[in-house]
Amino acid sequence: MAELKQVLQLLKQQARPEQLGAMVKFGLTGDARLGLSVPALRAMAKQLGMDHAMALVLWDTAIPDAQILATLLADPKQLSVSEMNHWTEGMRSWDVCDQTCLNAFRRSPLAWARIPVWAHSDAEFVKRAAFSLLAVLAVHDKKRADADFIALLPLIAAAADDERNFVKKSVNWALRQIGKRSCVLLPLAIQLAEQLHDRPEKAARWIGADALRELRPRSSL
Repeated sequence: MAELKQVLQLLKQQARPEQLGAMVKFGLTGDARLGLSVPALRAMAKQLGMDHAMALVLWDTAIPDAQILATLLADPKQLSVSEMNHWTEGMRSWDVCDQTCLNAFRRSPLAWARIPVWAHSDAEFVKRAAFSLLAVLAVHDKKRADADFIALLPLIAAAADDERNFVKKSVNWALRQIGKRSCVLLPLAIQLAEQLHDRPEKAARWIGADALRELRPRSSL
């Protein structure tokens, strides 16, 4: 197993401080961010190999680049509920949140049960994690029954009034991906999007309108 000091040195060797200003404009924040690209982090993870213990200590550095690397080194089957909760509580940017859901959480057998728990959180990135994970699972969990996604549509309806940008965008993402998953889910997603579009809350109207732009054309295919 590599030492934490060695892995941090590898990260710092590929730091791109000149990219940090541009990254901030896209919401890629974090005081200790090094500016590594995701392809560079994936290459580093391939070099290091799966290392769950290293993933846990990397996450606790709070360096966004190190946290994304942690999601690539973690063994999803070893992730515990407490570790997953701890990771969501340590998220401070949308890319760390989404990469965690894509690289690690979606492969965990505990993932599905976390969605309704995190969806009821008041913490911005915990709540985003719920809907980013739902969106990712709608794409990648090929064996999941449509009924399971239908059962979670009320979570989207309930969260659609959240005006925080990083939350409403993940709620919208989840709704669009569910609608695109199957011919059974498409009309139900469109129906919910129409309901959101007619609601008084600004966030709900935006989520509904944006989802309808993508989903309605698919209904005529």
